[in-house]
Amino acid sequence: MIEAAVVSGKGGTGKTSLTACFAVLAERPVVADCDVDAADLHLVLRPTVETTEEFSGRSLPAIAAEDCTRCGRCIEVCRFDALSWAAGHDEGAAAGGETAGQAIAAAARPAGAPGDDAPPRLDAFRCEGCGLCMRICPAEAIVMEPAVNGELYTSQTRVGPMAHARLGIAEDTSGKLVTKVRERARQLAEKSGRELVLIDGPPGIGCPVIASIAGVDLLVIVTEPTVAGRHDLERVVRLAEHFRRRIAVCINKWDLNEALADRLTEEAWASGAVAVGRVRYDGAVTAAQREGRTLVEHAPDGAAAADVGAFWDALVGALAAPAPADHPNDQSTAEGRA
Repeated sequence: MIEAAVVSGKGGTGKTSLTACFAVLAERPVVADCDVDAADLHLVLRPTVETTEEFSGRSLPAIAAEDCTRCGRCIEVCRFDALSWAAGHDEGAAAGGETAGQAIAAAARPAGAPGDDAPPRLDAFRCEGCGLCMRICPAEAIVMEPAVNGELYTSQTRVGPMAHARLGIAEDTSGKLVTKVRERARQLAEKSGRELVLIDGPPGIGCPVIASIAGVDLLVIVTEPTVAGRHDLERVVRLAEHFRRRIAVCINKWDLNEALADRLTEEAWASGAVAVGRVRYDGAVTAAQREGRTLVEHAPDGAAAADVGAFWDALVGALAAPAPADHPNDQSTAEGRA
C-alpha cells in the first residue's frame, strides 16, 4: 500500500483542489480527508456517508451529586477555571449547615434548578481533562468519563471509498482524530484491494500535520509564488526533513509572479524534491468549485488541467521509484529531475 499526503504551509493555496484532482486522475484510490478542523474535500467529492462513529479523544470529569460534599477543593485546584459554583451558591455554607439566605433561595428555586445543594458546575470548553480534580476529591465523587469530541465517517464517492471526520467546536484533539481517519483509510484500502491512499492534510506544521504525514511514502507540498508562500514552503520542507519524508512541490498559480516561481522551483529541487510541478492561474478552477466538481472534470482540455495532469504523472513516477536507503530526501538535482 502506498500513501501520499498533500499539505501546505498555509490555508488557501489550492491543496484540497489539487487533492481532489489527483483522486480523479488516480487509479482506484482511497481518499482520506485529514483536515478535520476545517474539512472541505467533501464539497468536491460529494461523499455518500455509509457509517458514522463517535470519536472520543479525551475525558471530562463527571461529579456524582449524591457523593459530593461541596467542599470546593476541586474548584480551588483547577488551574483552567473549568469548575465553579452555580449562581447563588453560598461558599461559606459549603461544609455543612444552611443560612437563612440559602433557605429563602431554596424555597424560591424551581425544582431541578442548580443551587446551593448542587455540585460544582463544569465548563467543558475550559476543561483540559487533566484529571487533577478527580485525584484531589476527598469524597471520591469525581470520575473521568470519555467525551465525544467529533465524528468519524466512512463514505463512498465517485472515485472510491473515503475516510473523513468532523472535529467538534473548540475541541483540541485533532491529531488523534487524524490518526483515526488514516487508520480507517488503510482499512478501506485493504478491504477493497486498493493500493493508493491519497491524504488531504491540514495546513501548517502542527500536531494534525505531523499525524497526517507520519510514515507516508511521499509528501506533496503546495505553495504559491509569494513571500509568505516561500516562507511556509521552507517550514514544511524542514518538517519533512525532520521526519525523513520524500517530498514533491507544486507551485500553484505560478504565473502570478514568474520570477519568484522560478526561484521556488530551484529551491525545491535543491531541497531534494523528487518532482516539482507548476500550475497556472485559471478561472476554470473557481467555476469548477461552483459546480462541486474538480478542475480536471470541469475543463479537462484546459491549460491548468494539463498542468495538473503533468504533475500527477510525475508523482506517479516518483511513487513507483524506490526511495534511497539512507535518506528519502537525499537525491541529487539530476536524479530529481529524472
